[in-house]
Amino acid sequence: MAVRGYRRGRRLRRMIFGFALALVLAAVAWAAGLFWFVGTIPDRVADRATRTDAIVVLTGGSGRLRTGLLLLSQNRAEKLFVSGVYRGVDVKTLLALAEEVPGDLASRVGIGEATNTTGNAAETAAWMAKEGFHSLRLVTASYHMPRSLLEFRRALPDAVVIPHPVFPEHVKLKRWWAWPGTAALIVSEYDKYLAARARHLAAPLLEGVSRP
Repeated sequence: MAVRGYRRGRRLRRMIFGFALALVLAAVAWAAGLFWFVGTIPDRVADRATRTDAIVVLTGGSGRLRTGLLLLSQNRAEKLFVSGVYRGVDVKTLLALAEEVPGDLASRVGIGEATNTTGNAAETAAWMAKEGFHSLRLVTASYHMPRSLLEFRRALPDAVVIPHPVFPEHVKLKRWWAWPGTAALIVSEYDKYLAARARHLAAPLLEGVSRP
């Protein structure tokens, strides 16, 4: 009996050790991935010159709409699509919210009602197809750009997507770990990025299982 008890105890200790080791390795991998993710956040607009068919603005942060409207007023694209607008908000209201932008752009602005980044990409893809467009300049916050590009390149695999990040003043990318608000925002965005990538990887498997 004592021998059996000793063996059971040893197996239990091995299981606990293996579980703890797996948790440690997962935490290390997650932390390493976080620093890689931060490295993918743009710190400048790499391409300011290329003209595209459309400018797409994802609402939800300061400076995005104004940037998109200014780009449109400079004829950097034929049309602007604002994705994620609250229901009941029309184009004139959007133009009124942006300062220093000409008011004659209404006919060149479209709006959508998506509630998340996946929806932004889906409704933009539908709008692009309707307009016959094949390239876009994507305007969103720098910290949101990696996940946005992931979703948009999946929804629009044949389109040219040029990132045009904006840089909210409250997000401190230099020494980001020293700013609690920025650190929490980046960690949250990283976790959402991982979830989106996992969903994309799992989608073909789930489709295969669902087929008869």
